[in-house]
Amino acid sequence: MRCDSSDANAVIGMADESFRDFILDQLVGLGQVDCRRMFGGHGLYRGGVFFGILHKDRLYFKTDATSQVDYHARGMKPFTPNAKQTLKNYYEVPADVIEDSDEMSVWAKKAVQAALKGPARKKSRKSSEQ
Repeated sequence: MRCDSSDANAVIGMADESFRDFILDQLVGLGQVDCRRMFGGHGLYRGGVFFGILHKDRLYFKTDATSQVDYHARGMKPFTPNAKQTLKNYYEVPADVIEDSDEMSVWAKKAVQAALKGPARKKSRKSSEQ
């Protein structure tokens, strides 16, 4: 597990830091997971694939139409970094899943698969004109 946290103590509070460390420990069954600062929190990556967000002591995983059913059944909400923005493909992971590292690995693998199935990114105009 790696995290770009050379100066993370200055950026995030101690509670956020210990939550991040706990989440990374719980994801050990997933293999190498990297985290990078973003959205005032951290993004989670496996093999360069962005699949999760840590924000304000909450964990959100990437979802697709199939996996969203599990989140909706548990009453989980999408990631809302601010009042004007909601990312409807990232849902909060239930606390009981976070506390069970085996179950967490199952949900995380589904999140990685959802991220891999995501829509292909369009080429920027700049790169297509060259």
